[in-house]
Formats: sequence, structure tokens, C-alpha cells
Amino acid sequence: MEKISRITTLGNLLNKSKLAIVSEILLIFSSATLLFVILKPLAGDNVLFKLGIIWCINIFMLLLIWLGNKLRGRTWAEFGLTFGKITSKEGMRVFKRSLLVFVLGISAYVIGTLLMSQISGMPESADMSNYEYLNSLLLLIFTLCCVYIVSSFGEEVIYRAFLINRFTELGLDSKYGKIIAVILSSVIFGLVHFEWGPTGIVSTAMMGLVMGIFYLKCNKNLWVLVLAHAYMDTLLLVPLFLQNS
Repeated sequence: MEKISRITTLGNLLNKSKLAIVSEILLIFSSATLLFVILKPLAGDNVLFKLGIIWCINIFMLLLIWLGNKLRGRTWAEFGLTFGKITSKEGMRVFKRSLLVFVLGISAYVIGTLLMSQISGMPESADMSNYEYLNSLLLLIFTLCCVYIVSSFGEEVIYRAFLINRFTELGLDSKYGKIIAVILSSVIFGLVHFEWGPTGIVSTAMMGLVMGIFYLKCNKNLWVLVLAHAYMDTLLLVPLFLQNS
């Protein structure tokens, strides 16, 4: 009974206390950062192992987010994730919106790249050396499957649904507050791509800004963003595979 009472108390804190929400955010991202710092040297020059570490860290973050929701007594539906049957009409609507988000997200990424080229004076491209191993169809299929789960799905849960919802719970639930929440989430999304270099940080932040805006515009239907993100990841990895093969 004492254990149940403690769990209930923690859940109530996460539901009501802004300090508890801030602590949750810091715990998730600081522990993920610490794991990356500790585990990255173990990968050495093995780029596939390095990617595997990043994927595992994302899954770890998803588990912590799930635990936070569980303690609150909430479900994934809070984030806009529903797993029931949908009508063909609704499915087509989600698909069309995902295509729009995909086009605008890619456009924002390109604009970010062009902006950085103006600042630096030269067209710098994001560092994609981690994907040099993509030299076979089997590796491409394996990587795409992992990326769809960990990046397309996982990153939208972490950097859009989780962060935007938690920031709004911190008092940013007004019209302009939600804009700030979207901006903050996109900045964090850009910073976690630091290994892509300055251009990658700015470009992914710009892309994240579009994704965050549409998360709210689509009434928090996260599947729209997950699909759009999957298209982007495919567009990124297939050309790298063709270049390396």
C-alpha cells in the first residue's frame, strides 16, 4: 500500500506541479545526454554501432515518457496517438496532410541550409558520414525499418508531442505561449542534431518548427507528422544508398 501511495503521489505531482514537469524534462534529456557521452566512445569508428547507440537512447527516452504518462494516469491519446480503426476518408485526410507537411518541412530544411550558406559564405552541407555504411539493399531496408520506428515515430513523440505538451503545461497554453512552446521544441530538436554540424542544427530546427506548427494545426494528430517524417527519412537515406552502392 505504501508503494502504491508513493506512485499516486508522484503522479499527482506530475499532473499539478510545474517543478515536477521541469524535473521530468531535465531528467529525460540529461540522462539521455549522459548515456550518449558514456556509450559513444565504445562505438569507436563503427558508424553502425554509433547509430545503434543513438537509436537505443531514443527508445530509452520513449520509455521514460511512457512511464511519466502512466504515472499521470494518461494514455498516448494525449499526444495525438490513437491506434483504433479509422475510416478510409479519415485515412486519406491524414495522408494528404502528411504530404503537405512533408513538402513544407523539406522546404524549411532547404531554407535553413541556404540561410547558413549566406552566413558562412559557402554552401555547407550537413555531415552525413554516419551513413557511409549504406552500400547494400539489405542494409538500407534494415536502416529504414529502424529509422521509421526510432526517428520517424520516436522523434515526433519526443520533440513534438512530449515537449510541446509539457511546455504548454508550464503556463504556455495561450495562443502566443503555444508559439513559444513550438519554437523551444524546434530549437531543442535542432541542437540534438549537433553531429550534423551548424548547418544541420539550423536546418533541422527549421524543419522542426514546421512540424511543431502543424502538430497544433492538425489538432495534435501525431500520425500526420510521423508519416511526413518517414517520407523525409526515406528521401534522406535512399540517395545516400544510391551514392554509396
